[in-house]
Amino acid sequence: MTSFIDKAEMARLTARMLLEIKAVNFEIDNPYKLASGLVSPSYIDCRQIISYPSIRSTLMDFLVATVQRNAGFAAFDSVAGGETGGIPYGAWMAERMGLPMQYVRKKPKGYGKNSQVEGVLHEGQRVLLAEDMTTDGGSKIKFVEAIRQAGGVCNHTALIFFYDIFPNTRENLLDHGITLHYLATWHDVLAEAKAGNYFDTATLNEVEKFFADPLGWSAAHGGISEVSK
Repeated sequence: MTSFIDKAEMARLTARMLLEIKAVNFEIDNPYKLASGLVSPSYIDCRQIISYPSIRSTLMDFLVATVQRNAGFAAFDSVAGGETGGIPYGAWMAERMGLPMQYVRKKPKGYGKNSQVEGVLHEGQRVLLAEDMTTDGGSKIKFVEAIRQAGGVCNHTALIFFYDIFPNTRENLLDHGITLHYLATWHDVLAEAKAGNYFDTATLNEVEKFFADPLGWSAAHGGISEVSK
């Protein structure tokens, strides 16, 4: 496993890897409309990672090291991936940590046993939720609640990328008893994009305005002006 390098350096390297594989997209003339209704000049596609073996391996080493450093080396009994983006990360983390794996559906299957958590989950099992990314943490809360309803104890979620531009996301997760572990944020990506000249200055300046006031920027470009609760 990769050694426990400095958190800031880990964030910088994660941002660089995301930029190098073009998982980071900045577009100010034709901004992206996200599922939430937010209009954004930035878009992160963490699904790109699964096609780059050396990068995904390094990132998984980083993520396991981050979780173990923050939560402990014997803090979990299994790892669960969230449908769909979190499933490969759950599998890779479980393999590295020598733990069983489950995956969590967005909603119960609707037939058969009507399961929402797939795999063997024992009552009281301490489960780490693995995901690719989060914006405001809402989907993570739903996955955690499903694990808890199935009998698991889930108080931690680990992911590659955290937007970190919406207020109170960490606090909201903590209010639901969830600690967030992540490798990089939009602020890390912007800093590395500037340092490596990945985009022109005008694009970077406009993206920086969005990060400073995402809801205001979205409203000014035809998108939502508030995040639904």
